[in-house]
Amino acid sequence: MEDEAQAPAQGETSTLTLLVAGDDAGARLDSYLAAQISDWSRSRIQRLIEDGDVLVDGRTSKASYKLRAGDEIEVELAPAAVTEFTPENIPLDVISEDDEIIVVNKPAGLVVHPAAGISSGTLANALAYHFQQLSTRGGIVRPGIVHRLDKDTSGLIVVAKTEAAHENLADQFRSREVFKSYVALVHGRIEEDSGRIEQPIARDPRNRTRMAVVRGGRPALSLYSARRRYERFTLLNVEIKTGRTHQIRVHLQWLKHPVVGDAVYGGGRDKTVTDVRVRAMITRLNRQFLHAEQLALRHPRTNELLRFTAPLPNELAIFLGYLNEDSRPTASAP
Repeated sequence: MEDEAQAPAQGETSTLTLLVAGDDAGARLDSYLAAQISDWSRSRIQRLIEDGDVLVDGRTSKASYKLRAGDEIEVELAPAAVTEFTPENIPLDVISEDDEIIVVNKPAGLVVHPAAGISSGTLANALAYHFQQLSTRGGIVRPGIVHRLDKDTSGLIVVAKTEAAHENLADQFRSREVFKSYVALVHGRIEEDSGRIEQPIARDPRNRTRMAVVRGGRPALSLYSARRRYERFTLLNVEIKTGRTHQIRVHLQWLKHPVVGDAVYGGGRDKTVTDVRVRAMITRLNRQFLHAEQLALRHPRTNELLRFTAPLPNELAIFLGYLNEDSRPTASAP
């Protein structure tokens, strides 16, 4: 057995490579890693595996995977997140609230919860200030947080007030029962009215801070339809059937139609826009044109089907006004 690994110090990230010995064959992946890495709980290891930060022979795997002698395991150890935080009076756009759940329209620029290097100014800090009762299942720095949106993505997030509601909602997300539809403006004209992207996603082997379409990655499915076409852009509705990290952005990059304003996955397309005014507006947006517009789920107590909609933020609506629309017929919004 390899020597026990040390968790990284605050602010550091390290990659650990382990070679499974014959004595450890048959062990569960999460149990093996919990024994190898000091100061990391099994639940934290499972989260690493779930997020695709653990590769077995270059492929993502499940926590329950039974190890074989000779397996090579690569683990990206992110710095430990903060363990406590202070409620903050940050304004919230509450779409709906009852005794079990809260639905919030998150603005772009707001991080969902504290993590390494981010201890304040998050949605979680705001929730803790505005609501006395929130689920604690996600830990002290994730009160009520059931799912996430990227910092520069706006739109709908559901928050659990009770432990039972949190468990029920988490089950709905895991079983893919939650309907999630986004609006995305992408570079280039997509001529087909609808399409399907079913490509696996994992950490980019060439840049571990990004995700990518990777053979052997976790299955991911996105469905898209053309909502409106412009001369050099297409406005899409995108429904995600899975919830992989950066899924829409990665899938649309793979399709060679990256999201407008996406500094990470845009491939420099923003700088190729020939209309000087439009290019300047993209820069001023200071965000990606991605908005979680629709959310539908079962109420955790009554089982009633609930549907929520968040209108396009002003900055995105104004941006669309500057684009010259193509006169050709377009697919209508659902």
